[in-house]
Amino acid sequence: MKHRFLGTGVALGLLVLTGASVPAAQAQPAPGLPLGPAGLSETRATTTLEPGVTLTRIVRGAEAAPLPWTVEMVVPGGAGSPDPDAPATALRDRASAEQLAAALDADGFGARAEEVTTPATADFAGGSLGWRVRVGSFGSNADATAERTRLRNAGYTGTAWYTGWDGESADPGPWRVDVLTIDPSRFHGRLTGSYGPDIEARETTTALSRAAGALAAVNAGFFVLDPKAGAPGDPAGVGVYDGRLLSEPVSGRPALVVQEGGRRASVTRLDWDGKVTGPHGSLALDGINRVPNLIRNCGGTADDLPTAHPMHDLTCTDTDELIAFTPEYAGSTPQGEGVEAVLDRRGEVVQLRSPRGGGLPAGGSSVQATGTSAAALTDLARPGERLRVTGTLLDGRGAHVDPSPGTSIVNGGPELVRDGRLHVTPAADGMVQPGNVNFYYGWMHKRNPRTIAGTDAQGRIVLVTADGRATDSLGLSIPEAAAVAKSLGLRDAVNLDGGGSTTMVVGQEMINHPSDATGERPVGDALLILPGRD
Repeated sequence: MKHRFLGTGVALGLLVLTGASVPAAQAQPAPGLPLGPAGLSETRATTTLEPGVTLTRIVRGAEAAPLPWTVEMVVPGGAGSPDPDAPATALRDRASAEQLAAALDADGFGARAEEVTTPATADFAGGSLGWRVRVGSFGSNADATAERTRLRNAGYTGTAWYTGWDGESADPGPWRVDVLTIDPSRFHGRLTGSYGPDIEARETTTALSRAAGALAAVNAGFFVLDPKAGAPGDPAGVGVYDGRLLSEPVSGRPALVVQEGGRRASVTRLDWDGKVTGPHGSLALDGINRVPNLIRNCGGTADDLPTAHPMHDLTCTDTDELIAFTPEYAGSTPQGEGVEAVLDRRGEVVQLRSPRGGGLPAGGSSVQATGTSAAALTDLARPGERLRVTGTLLDGRGAHVDPSPGTSIVNGGPELVRDGRLHVTPAADGMVQPGNVNFYYGWMHKRNPRTIAGTDAQGRIVLVTADGRATDSLGLSIPEAAAVAKSLGLRDAVNLDGGGSTTMVVGQEMINHPSDATGERPVGDALLILPGRD
């Protein structure tokens, strides 16, 4: 079924949080979460926020002794590097790492070269990622930072690093995990995606939750952060809100699909087919509500560079694009060379403007074209005639996914659990990047804050956040995130945006500790649990 880009956001009144108080935490028997050695202390405290919605706070390894700090060095390209002009990185081949370690030793620094190995996943063989160089073992960040300063004064580059963030299975913690569970058989409210006043801007999860009077909320999908990669706040993947497709998928990547306001949910891989059709023919769309020529996370069309495949945190380019803009985008569409067909609320072409960019009529929309697509749009979009803009979502079998009212879809990746089994898919979802093993090392292998979503065997929807990048909350590697999801009973689960974006809000207050030094990060969208109406 084809879905027209029509409608505006739903205004939600302010509602008051009610719920039971959190009981005293009770010790849980081993094994608990599959993190660290068996037998670590673990506490869990559960509260009912509203019938059918519970919050469980889990702390594992709270009494763990601190782990050492070190300085992780930047390893220059050297022997074995395919590119002598390659930028400095933390992982290199063994020869380059040993060469740097020897130079550091000669200058009086106690350096060591270490091989980094990573576990296999569903579509990645794992094994050796490369070699890193580290200096010293320190009892505090201050001591490691002082050594880093001494290294810099000697001409070396490094970062003070807490070894608990490495992802070693023997680490004793601690970990701090919050779990929201929604039972649709008992909950009479709604689970919905929200992006704020317009699709372009960023807002904090707390602000989105408060504006909607939500019972609880977590951050949702990946989004554009750097203006050089597009419009900040634009979902970097699929975005459907109350049945309206407002951002196209990254081809084939997984998403959380919430239907009927949370009565059903699934993890589904999505693609799409977009068209603009007029009396004289039709043209294929490249995207919806994003800056033309910039495809964040890639996964677009065959002529995109450097790849048409998903590539996480990479911005692909295409000089010839056709992008549709809906009333939800922003006050003004992106400016630049090309042509823009401006449509009124009925879809009638009221203006062809070049250069493109500017305001839209009330309730109106537009289609922008760049490069060779500009001439094609000019031929199709004739003033006074109507254009029909459609977007069809397709699942992994090519079947239509109907985003009916009450449907929210937020992007994610990689998959974590499928049919109750660990199923981590970094290669399919663009986290395995040719020539850039350091991305996998930092993003997949090391521990970071994470946000997870999925469903269990009883049809309940589970939203999880894990704090990280702190000494009192180590975070999770992606394999650990999958193991945690499975241990919590999820039959299907997907990783959502994490790092500094990871946020959980309950009762209009943030209850976790985001890792950004500036505090809570504004994000592209969030998942809101809206209370039932009396």
